[in-house]
Amino acid sequence: MSSVPANAPLRPIGILGGTFDPIHYGHLRLAEEAREALALERVLFIPAGDPPHRPAPGTPAAHRLGMVRCALRGHAAFRADDLELRRSGKSYTVITLETLRRRYGPRRSLVLILGADAFFGLPSWHQWQRLFELAHVLVAMRPDFPPPWGSEPPEDDPPEPGAGLPPALQDVLAERRAPKLARFAETPAGLVGFFRNTPLAISATTIRRLLYEGRSARYLLPEAVLRYITTHSLYQGDPGNP
Repeated sequence: MSSVPANAPLRPIGILGGTFDPIHYGHLRLAEEAREALALERVLFIPAGDPPHRPAPGTPAAHRLGMVRCALRGHAAFRADDLELRRSGKSYTVITLETLRRRYGPRRSLVLILGADAFFGLPSWHQWQRLFELAHVLVAMRPDFPPPWGSEPPEDDPPEPGAGLPPALQDVLAERRAPKLARFAETPAGLVGFFRNTPLAISATTIRRLLYEGRSARYLLPEAVLRYITTHSLYQGDPGNP
């Protein structure tokens, strides 16, 4: 029986957070493309309990977690993780990463997957500079989002940080930008990388509004999630502030 050497490379773990109210194909495709780009061993989908930058989700945590589990069923590399739902207080990402770092140990590469809009707002996050002590950051750049370096770089020429970013993030990129995404597997934390993901103009807000209005949301999210929504009578009645 063979054993894994103590110094054998460990494939990175991806981390994708959100309210997932509900989870949809935009979330799933982003995770899949990040998994392929970095050869991730798995991607953890972590529903937020009490997000600090937006109102609390209107859907109970148990249902949001249930929808995530339905959506991930059958994908060997995707996992639902309820660690933020089990924790009291605000769902600060830095605390989540501390928990995951204890779980996976000091050698494992952890990769926080963010959209470009979230990355641009990173300096407003709680203890945001500590995130790089705990994980790498992979930023998904939508084609309609202006890149921070001012223009589209050639595929074989990594971009340089530019004036489009807040000064604090310019400093971060000057120090931490990974010229190649393969670098993420070589160290446990501390790098920032960018990749272009397939644009899917799907939002949870739109899905909730369609369902509140009694309209179809098919092909925007998995059928298993729609069945869960129907079974539990979610997104019905007066939407209030969807």
